Amino acid sequence: MAEEHIVEESSTPENGRKALSTDRLGTGSILKLLLEFSIPAIIMMTFNALYNIVDSIFLGQAVGDAGIAVTTLAFPIMVILMGLSALAGQGGNALAAIQLGEDKVNEVERTVGNTVLLLIIIAVIIALVGIVFIDPLLALVGTTPELYDMTKLFVQIVMIGFIFQCIGMGANNFLRTEGKPMLALGTSVFGTVMCIVFNFLLVMMMGLGVAGSAFATIIGQGCSMVPVMWYLVKGKDAPFHLKLSRMKPDVRLWGTILSLGVASFIMQVANAIINTILNQTLAYYGALDPIGASGALAAIGVAGRVNGFAFMPAVGVLMGAQTLIGYNYGARKWDRVLKSYALGVLFATIIITFFFVLIHVIPGPIVQLFGVSGDLEAFCIYALQVMTAMFPLVGFQMMSSNYFQSTGQSMKASLLSLTRQVLFLIPLLLLLPQFLPGLIDCTALQAVCFTYPLADILSILTTGAFIIPELLKLRRRQREAGQPPTPPTPAQA
Repeated sequence: MAEEHIVEESSTPENGRKALSTDRLGTGSILKLLLEFSIPAIIMMTFNALYNIVDSIFLGQAVGDAGIAVTTLAFPIMVILMGLSALAGQGGNALAAIQLGEDKVNEVERTVGNTVLLLIIIAVIIALVGIVFIDPLLALVGTTPELYDMTKLFVQIVMIGFIFQCIGMGANNFLRTEGKPMLALGTSVFGTVMCIVFNFLLVMMMGLGVAGSAFATIIGQGCSMVPVMWYLVKGKDAPFHLKLSRMKPDVRLWGTILSLGVASFIMQVANAIINTILNQTLAYYGALDPIGASGALAAIGVAGRVNGFAFMPAVGVLMGAQTLIGYNYGARKWDRVLKSYALGVLFATIIITFFFVLIHVIPGPIVQLFGVSGDLEAFCIYALQVMTAMFPLVGFQMMSSNYFQSTGQSMKASLLSLTRQVLFLIPLLLLLPQFLPGLIDCTALQAVCFTYPLADILSILTTGAFIIPELLKLRRRQREAGQPPTPPTPAQA
């Protein structure tokens, strides 16, 4: 389907400027706009999630349980890298969307330029860390002696080549605000396909193992970055461009960008902290279990990959809704903010529930895809189903946290991002394996799995305490502005 040109030839009577098709974010059908922006983002995030899935599948098939264990150990670091891309990329995009809603079009290019500059600086720092501090970093994530060399090789290659992911994934956010969700999708899909192709060539055909998988990952990310940068610099119908003159460092603007992106970053950092603690917990309790430490790391690693893959399409809904919520919040169109939020919750819930059903109906074929079999398969299925027990309710928590980020309320967004993965999950990980086996029939290793649904319940309740007053405030503003009533949101229903 051909995409609309952003710049139209008509002008608005209020200010005489040329109307932008981004103006339709404040006038068009919320349902159609959410579908238009979310569907490409859903597909894009699904393909982004395949990067780690592909590494695990190919290494599991070619190297065995050790290959899966390496990707499990490297996962916290890769999550941090994704978070750093989101820190500047999503923060800059959120600010750009609000600026467009406030009709501050001239300031958007300065935001884009400084965002890309931040992404470059972050990538350079990460490459240096990967060279100088790799040993303490691997010790921090719980790398075992037998897996040390393979994990070091994999992580160093990914960190040194991080610039491709950082710029490509971070700047990709602006394509949606440019009104090019299909282009954002296409660049992501292209990168993932190339990652799969090179994984097959380097790992399966040439037998390069973990090094081949790491190189395939950064090659795919590079293939995704090139078209993103080309459009931002050269796109003829783009409402704003990446210009060297707009990349002049502005420390105050950096602060605004980073403050808006910090919720996404904190969520990823929290995820990395959780995975680090989880790796160390699994190594300890796995050594006491018949499946062993490597088996525990591999099994929970597979469950974690599947969980993460299930979340990614819902994150695509959040990304699509972010543009709509941010624009209409800046334009003070409270009825459209409420509708965008409500539909975002609904769509995210439907998507996560779909994966919940798959996980609980056909778990065997899912874990077998990673080369898992025998006793390890049974524990992997057990872990996967217990960890996803509260999945159908998580969409509400994710969308509510995203709402606060989209509207510039970074402190609330950051706090809600921390609830599930830090404030609740870490204490449960440390305590539950010690006490739960005395209460129910389970091993300490099985008790680790129960921390996830319990943390979900607590974070959902906390999120409700924040979002319900916010929705009531929006209702009041809506009435004061004389805007049409909005159907009850899922949180109020």
